Amino acid sequence: MGTITRGLSNNITTGGVILPAGITNASVSAVTSFANAPAGTLTLLSTQTASASATISFTTGLNSTYDEYIFKFINIHPSNDNVYLAFQASTNGGSSYNVTVTTSVFRAYHQESDASTALEYYALEDEAQVTTFVPIIELTGNENDNGGAGTLTFFNPSSTTYVKHFISSSNTNYNDDYQINWYKAGYFNTTSAINAIQFKMSAGNIDDGIIKLYGVKKS
Repeated sequence: MGTITRGLSNNITTGGVILPAGITNASVSAVTSFANAPAGTLTLLSTQTASASATISFTTGLNSTYDEYIFKFINIHPSNDNVYLAFQASTNGGSSYNVTVTTSVFRAYHQESDASTALEYYALEDEAQVTTFVPIIELTGNENDNGGAGTLTFFNPSSTTYVKHFISSSNTNYNDDYQINWYKAGYFNTTSAINAIQFKMSAGNIDDGIIKLYGVKKS
């Protein structure tokens, strides 16, 4: 009897329930999917780590397998000061990123000194049928206590009938010692399937940070 088998057998109750101690990373490392996982379960599809990266592109994984995809941004840190993390979509596998997009945004911010606060609709960062890269994490600096994190959710990007909706939320430390919570939503005005997404800073490189892509199990 192997070590894993003995360990598992020692952690099964008389009622047949596997105790938490019987499940480890080693015992489930070969599992790639759970067919009976409940709807809404996140499946990690891809992870990319920035290192002075001009762009980060996801050219695989966005397909009809899932109706909903979620990007997670962890400790995004720019090389330049006072910049945005921006994104665009592709309908040709990443050959070009220039799909027409419209967005709306609001934000809340609070300065460390308590001198300035706001909760506001932010018309300055709305886009109306543009094909440029769209800011997704608002102003952040390149000091060590600056940076951003957040999520971006895409709905049914493989549809060839409807436009492609998205919702994002992010949190940043701005270079003037502001805490900014930013909410953005919009749609890519195309009925073609979107199959690639690219991220980049509005200037300079993505100095550091992790971007993860998850699929959400269908109901």
